[in-house]
Amino acid sequence: MDSEAHSLQRLKLRAFDLSDRTIRRGEASAVRRIERWRQRAFMIIQCSVTAGVAWLLASLLLGHQVPYFAAAAAILVLGLAYGQRLRRGVDVAIGVTVGVTLGDIWLLLFGAGVWQVVAVCTIAMSLATLVGAGPLMTTQAGAQSIAVLVMAPTFKYGIDRGLDAAIGCSLALLVATVAPSGPLRKPAVVAAKVVAGMAETLEAAADALASKDEEAANAVLDRARAAEKDMATFDVAAAEGLEVVRYSPFRRRHLSEAIAMSDLHAPLDSASRNIRVLVRRCVVAVWRGADVPVAYQDLIRRLAEICRFIAHEFSEHRFPTAARDQLREIGEASAHLQLTHSISTVVILAQVRSIVADLIQLTGMNYHEARELIPDMD
Repeated sequence: MDSEAHSLQRLKLRAFDLSDRTIRRGEASAVRRIERWRQRAFMIIQCSVTAGVAWLLASLLLGHQVPYFAAAAAILVLGLAYGQRLRRGVDVAIGVTVGVTLGDIWLLLFGAGVWQVVAVCTIAMSLATLVGAGPLMTTQAGAQSIAVLVMAPTFKYGIDRGLDAAIGCSLALLVATVAPSGPLRKPAVVAAKVVAGMAETLEAAADALASKDEEAANAVLDRARAAEKDMATFDVAAAEGLEVVRYSPFRRRHLSEAIAMSDLHAPLDSASRNIRVLVRRCVVAVWRGADVPVAYQDLIRRLAEICRFIAHEFSEHRFPTAARDQLREIGEASAHLQLTHSISTVVILAQVRSIVADLIQLTGMNYHEARELIPDMD
């Protein structure tokens, strides 16, 4: 009976643990969804209002009763991302023009039917491809040729449809130039998150070395590998920022800043990779029971502190030039440490020096300048 009671108690505890974890994951998921909506709120409103105005303009200027494609084209051009709006707008406009024109001609010559649908779609998409169309333009050409062929009650219907699309595309491209400042701020925010994650990883790696905890070291390695997703997010944010300043006359003064933020990809990516190598070597060192000098561990902790400072500077939308002197001090200190006979500890020290060079580049220096600030080993 005692054994059964004990088993029942364990099942209850396990069920409670699973329930608690489910609740926490649900709350975390809800927070992420709300944050995603908050980031897209401006774009959602922008698309909705632009679609309504496009419908109104097509109704007033052209007298169309149901100008749905004016609204649809506006949404297609604006989309839910800031990147490539101009190209998207041109693609939609050309695709619609090709599709509508071909659909009208085909309807007049051959009428509508199964083989006509196959033929007109093939020809429209082929023409779009031959003129150098992207995937969006090509699919628009095919879709609109079929729509006109099947739905158009008269020849004029296809022309009206093209005019609706032209109004929607033109209005959307005009609205796209009035971009919010969010895409300009986002790269710095994401960069701050990336570097803050580096700080946590470095601190945890130093703790694992100090405690010689193999399980903790493996956990740090998993964390370091997961950071790759943040780099992908940074690349998207940087590209969006550049797109905004290039095509919005109201944001052109921020072009140099957007380019500088985009240029951070190389040192951020290199630092992230070097940290993963360092952590992997920490795992090996702990597994082999190697004694990593306390001085090496202290350098890793100092790097973590500087990463926190750099992350704070980015979060305040400042380039972390003030971190340069501290990084140079770490580079100089690393040059005077005694090498050990363990290959793992030698690699750890080498990676620390590489990470210092990467972080110096985040302060605005190029690779060659950063390398000059780190003296050779004694």
